Amino acid sequence: MKNYSEMLPHITGSDYETHFWDALRGKQGYKEQVSKGVDNRSGALTLNPKGQSRYMAALEKEGLFRSLATDIRAYNYNYNIKTANGNDVAAWVEEGGTIPIADGMGDFNDIALKIHKLVVFLKLEEAFVKDATFKIEDYLVSRLAKNFGRAEDNGFINGTGENMPTGILAASGGAEVGVTTNAITYEDVVKLFFSVKPEYRRNGVWLMNDETALALRTLKDDGGNYIWNHANDTILGKKVCISEFMPSAGTGAKPIAFGDFSYYWIVDRRPLSIRTLTEQYALEDCIGYLAYEFLDGKLVRPEAIKVMEMTA
Repeated sequence: MKNYSEMLPHITGSDYETHFWDALRGKQGYKEQVSKGVDNRSGALTLNPKGQSRYMAALEKEGLFRSLATDIRAYNYNYNIKTANGNDVAAWVEEGGTIPIADGMGDFNDIALKIHKLVVFLKLEEAFVKDATFKIEDYLVSRLAKNFGRAEDNGFINGTGENMPTGILAASGGAEVGVTTNAITYEDVVKLFFSVKPEYRRNGVWLMNDETALALRTLKDDGGNYIWNHANDTILGKKVCISEFMPSAGTGAKPIAFGDFSYYWIVDRRPLSIRTLTEQYALEDCIGYLAYEFLDGKLVRPEAIKVMEMTA
């Protein structure tokens, strides 16, 4: 298949869904029935749309960024997405007056979307998989969502853009630095908050790891007031999100991010696809699975998220 649109009619029906999961159980004789669902990039079987919807719902629960960012599906082509690089145009216009469309014509920049491959491998006992009472779809969807969710969050935070997404902490293409400091103080956190424009503060959230959160829970101003609201776990009225993939405070590290994470775009380039490995693990009485995601991630407006950078 050249692209997903050509593949879609062949993987939508209930027959393909049944044969897909039978193939993942290691059953033979379904090669022809599922051949139209083979992804040309991975050589694996493409998950049907119903299964993909279940998987994406599970992935959003497991992965932090999937619940914060903007998720875009772009399955078919290697194209650039144009995004506004500034403010949209809103103006009062008198009856018969000129509408200032030209003011926003140049307010776009191209964002090149790549196709990065993320792979998860797991294996299960063959007897377990072939047990008719074992709900293989529920199990694999849940387990793959957990594994992919963790790997995605790491990439969306720390990715370099080389063979992986561009993370928010990337030196190039990542979030802007709002505050530099050699030790996190009450004033530094407040400065970081106000370094973000009001339009991005409106839906802003904080992102940090457990160690940083613990330090901020005890941080006070000169009057003895905590910066952390212990009643609802917010800082300056904004939700705190925890990720183990955020760094701790240290020279050159960026331990705290704040802003509107909806300006981080996750672009899914292919649905989930899974390859069954039977012969390789026959001596172990196991069946292996290679699952593939193809995606990219970029912060389309770097000023929407600001980070604190440590200088010493």
